[in-house]
Amino acid sequence: MAIKVTMPRLSDTMTEGTVATWLKKVGDKVSEGDILAEIETDKATMEFESFNEGTLLHIGIQAGETAPVDSLLAIIGKEGEDISALLAGGDAPAAEAPKADAPAAEAKTETAAPAKAAELPKGVVVVTMPRLSDTMTEGTVATWLKKVGDTVAEGDILAEIETDKATMEFESFNAGTLLYIGIQEGNTAPVDSLLAIIGPAGTDISGIAENYTAGGAATASTPAAEEKAAPAAEKAPEAAAETSNGGRILASPLAKKIASDKGIQLSQVKGSGENGRIVKSDIENFTPSAQAQTAASAPAAKQEASAPAAPKVFVPAGEVYTEEIKNSQMRKIIAKRLSESLFTAPHYNLVIEVSMDEAMQARAAINSVPDTKVSFNDMVIKACALALKKHPKINSTWKEDAIIINHHVNIGVAVAVEDGLVVPVLKFTDAMSLSQIGGSVRDLAGRAKNKKLGPQEMEGSTFTVSNLGMFGITEFNSIINQPNSAILSVGAIVEKPVVKNGQIVVGNTMMLSLACDHRTIDGATGAQFLQTLKQYIESPVTMLA
Repeated sequence: MAIKVTMPRLSDTMTEGTVATWLKKVGDKVSEGDILAEIETDKATMEFESFNEGTLLHIGIQAGETAPVDSLLAIIGKEGEDISALLAGGDAPAAEAPKADAPAAEAKTETAAPAKAAELPKGVVVVTMPRLSDTMTEGTVATWLKKVGDTVAEGDILAEIETDKATMEFESFNAGTLLYIGIQEGNTAPVDSLLAIIGPAGTDISGIAENYTAGGAATASTPAAEEKAAPAAEKAPEAAAETSNGGRILASPLAKKIASDKGIQLSQVKGSGENGRIVKSDIENFTPSAQAQTAASAPAAKQEASAPAAPKVFVPAGEVYTEEIKNSQMRKIIAKRLSESLFTAPHYNLVIEVSMDEAMQARAAINSVPDTKVSFNDMVIKACALALKKHPKINSTWKEDAIIINHHVNIGVAVAVEDGLVVPVLKFTDAMSLSQIGGSVRDLAGRAKNKKLGPQEMEGSTFTVSNLGMFGITEFNSIINQPNSAILSVGAIVEKPVVKNGQIVVGNTMMLSLACDHRTIDGATGAQFLQTLKQYIESPVTMLA
């Protein structure tokens, strides 16, 4: 029997995932333990293996798409097995149809059509306005790439849809003939409104759209009405460009915008996309022909001859250029969690300057031992672990009804990666030696940058250290990595004049900034922690006691 595979929860904070890559395609054999796909979570990109064996019969979330945890990811079963009942949202075989006097079951396509299965002729699928972003509540059809009567293959682009965030291509998950269009170009409708009907050519679909509308969806016109009266939106240049003989030009919204900015007539551009559709690259690579330039300049010359000469205005020959980068899952979660931290925890910062002269000498002596490599950051982490044992209130977590004091020390180390920031955790840091801390940090940071960290390696921190000293930043303030109550910001070591024993001499100092949650840490408690931390760093030998 076929089995549904859902979007897994691969981390403790994961609420949705993005399929980065499918390693199997529909029809492939799957063995238990085979890697099905790579899934991007809020923390890393992880391989997702199959716990079942059989044939991959259906893919519910395409590569690059995002869906909530527990959404239908795939269906695995026997080759040729009927999975229509599973796609419709049930678990029973498709042969078990509802009785005539029972309410008809909802037929759920990939776009969650609310039309009733009993009302649909065989092979007919209702396609609804998809939810293409996590905040999308309605969408606008920018361009239809198919018209009523066209043959549609699985994977063909049906339309370009404008969401609240971007204009996206919407592909068909079904094959057949486009029998009906429910939302015309330029029109806006709520998510799950009737977008189109696909089925065998010549199928009678009378009554389906009307029944769907009666169920609460936006009103849609019949196919006959589509052919008789085109909406005003189609007449606008932004919605549909036309050639000189009235023929329609297929072009993506981005291509139209760039063409408009550059003053390029779409009728002069040859499209390289599906059905000759003009895409961004066609506009960017377009070179006007001499004939077109002459034809375009002739009317302007006549107008100039009849009109009085106007003063010439200098216009810079630049070009407005922007680039939209879709937010990754990691970036969205970083934004969400740091906003929650800053707006819910009352932050305050304490700053202290630390002499690094003895630390520099101690590090040089330690690193002279063969196969030993310790950084200044490793020394700061070790000093933090020891200071937290003496000041456990810094190592705490706020709850509405209590403050949790953590007597174990797990220090998170902020690591910059391509998509943002991850915080691998050193478990029981206070029990680790300097060389163990150094080796663990290098291993975790390397695997973090290659997206090879497991979720368990980024969980359970009680305190966090963030170091930007290697970038020359001398002092900065960080946002607390909740549920921690504090985070230490480490600056660069600076050589400068200092006063020692009443004399001005050259010294090396480093600035440390402690961000605290005032709900759990009072100012005096934070100051005492920094004093202890300063003692350990300025006298590294005390960390070995």
